Amino acid sequence: MKKVVKQILGIDVAQDELVCCFGKMHDDFTPELISHRTFVNSSKGFESLLAWVVKLSDATVSVRYVMEATGIYHESFAYFLDVQGLDVSIILPSKISNYARTLNVKTVTDKTASEAIALFGLERKLDNWEPPKGIYKKLQQLSRERGQLMDEQTVIKNQLHAEMTEARPYKNSIARANKRLALIKKQVQDIKEELEELIKSNDEVKEIVILLCSIPGIGMITAATVLGETNGFNLIRNKRQLTSYAGLDVQEKQSGTSVKGKPKISKKGNRQLRKAMHMPALSAIRSDERFKSIFVRLVSKHGVKMKAVTAVQRKLLEMTFTMFKSKTKFDKNYYKSAEEIIEQVAE
Repeated sequence: MKKVVKQILGIDVAQDELVCCFGKMHDDFTPELISHRTFVNSSKGFESLLAWVVKLSDATVSVRYVMEATGIYHESFAYFLDVQGLDVSIILPSKISNYARTLNVKTVTDKTASEAIALFGLERKLDNWEPPKGIYKKLQQLSRERGQLMDEQTVIKNQLHAEMTEARPYKNSIARANKRLALIKKQVQDIKEELEELIKSNDEVKEIVILLCSIPGIGMITAATVLGETNGFNLIRNKRQLTSYAGLDVQEKQSGTSVKGKPKISKKGNRQLRKAMHMPALSAIRSDERFKSIFVRLVSKHGVKMKAVTAVQRKLLEMTFTMFKSKTKFDKNYYKSAEEIIEQVAE
């Protein structure tokens, strides 16, 4: 009789539901997918899920719960499992999508996604997920709140502009819009001060922020966002993983000589992290001659300004990881010329 040596629950996480696939690995290294079921992504759903797993699993072998890092929707369940003392692994989406392509699955559904995650967990040796340090979670919460306020500010400014350019502007509407803008401006300033105090309260984080701020275009807000969204680079092993996690990795569709799509970024990643790098890239292009040269060279090559900006975004994000790992400030003389940076940006 075959002996069970490994048990995995693969979970495809959505906002409202958890699509699960339970699998086992036997001592002859043959994986077997046992059962599928969908649960509500809530505390009641979590309890029902655990009861279901207990019925399916071999009590002598621990079960590892594997899921993708999907924005914020996986977090509540991950924290719940950690409190229960269970083995949890959270995988970057790019790893799962790359693995799923090797399975030659023609139809992609939540069920097939959970199967791919379960098989990935059965075949790989995975690290245990660790809950974010309190300070990184707070950095994430504050930077996201600030981002939401900045989006609201843009909407109100556009509405105010439209109102003021009308033939007969309504003064009361304009006054209310200005009051909302003033409130948002104050709240944004409050958040900035909270972030500063939070960073100053932790010597380790303070040192990292100082290092990241040495990169052209990177300021305190961006540094805090990067650390918060990556949990201090906890899941990141290399620069390629980081750009993939942010959705700044380049995808290219090519088949023979007849099918060739334009290369484009995947956008399958952390939207907040990707968004946070946009303004720093523009700032670096304006203030640093080498990044300006990169921008000009890339635009002259393909004629698309936003594509060139995205390349700079990706390079700046990679630099944050380099500074974090090396624990040294950015050396402006590291690259002798813009051509050296261009070579790496083009990779």
